[in-house]
Amino acid sequence: MESTRKQLINILEKQKEHISGQELSDQLNISRTAIWKHMNELKKDGYQIEAVQRKGYKIISYPDKISENTLQWGLETSWIGKELHHYDQVESTQAIAHRMAKQGKPHGTVIVADEQVKGKGRMSRPWHSPKGKGIWMSLLLRPELAPIQAPQLTLLAATVLAELISHYSELDPKIKWPNDILVNHKKISGILTEMQAEQDQIQYVVLGIGINVNQEEDEIPEEIRHKASSLKIESNKTWEVQTVIQHILRLFEQTYDQYLDSGFEHVKSIWEHYGYRIGEEVKISTMKRSWKAFLVGIEPDGALLARDDSGNEEKLYSAEIHWGEGGYHA
Repeated sequence: MESTRKQLINILEKQKEHISGQELSDQLNISRTAIWKHMNELKKDGYQIEAVQRKGYKIISYPDKISENTLQWGLETSWIGKELHHYDQVESTQAIAHRMAKQGKPHGTVIVADEQVKGKGRMSRPWHSPKGKGIWMSLLLRPELAPIQAPQLTLLAATVLAELISHYSELDPKIKWPNDILVNHKKISGILTEMQAEQDQIQYVVLGIGINVNQEEDEIPEEIRHKASSLKIESNKTWEVQTVIQHILRLFEQTYDQYLDSGFEHVKSIWEHYGYRIGEEVKISTMKRSWKAFLVGIEPDGALLARDDSGNEEKLYSAEIHWGEGGYHA
């Protein structure tokens, strides 16, 4: 069921001329005083609304700042983002998503923040999340999958981001196993998947997505500037964060639904299309040995498949991979 605020925006958006408060009151079955209060809230969100006596209300312009209302307006999804929470500043969207999961929030709940002060990536590595410069977002999912399938959701999310960047720019994104999005060998985005599960059933998954969007080069911390970048730096254009979030959510829902219907094979194919250095030789190191091998692809359990010169294939779940560019290790 749409909120009254969203219904009101829908009505106003369709109007070429002013619409009276009484007509809005009749359509929404609320008082004219309630209409006036909603209009004031929309103005706080950045909508410019013209109110003319004896004519009514009309939207003049839409906000350029992110809020729950502006993100949900025009989202056009079936289940993702129907419950959406936006914050100016948080420690971590992941932490909020975990709390909401335990409170029983539904599948598809989205948490977005303008800034994270304690953002993190894999292995608890800090993630620099400056205000208004990127996408810091977590998705709460309740998939009917076995826990062993959870890594597939990370791989799926990586394909969504790579496809989106490829579609909306001339950039050539690559997915560095298992969860980093690179452009020109530099990290643009990371994905963090955390799960609560029983032995044979996932209770919930929190899928965190961090994307450097509009940072300038001097806004990337100096110590990681050689291996991190932003969409703006690489494309030489400013991106609308709100629009990118909506595109991600729409494409994620579409890809996720297709995955549930058709299985992992399509996700695997797309991932390998974008896979960083797939088909190339790299150096691999573990506690026991180091060797050179060709990266073949990925396995349904999320493992990276490598083949040595003798034709022997090995699944890698954790290893130090010398990627050869930007000082990356996995």
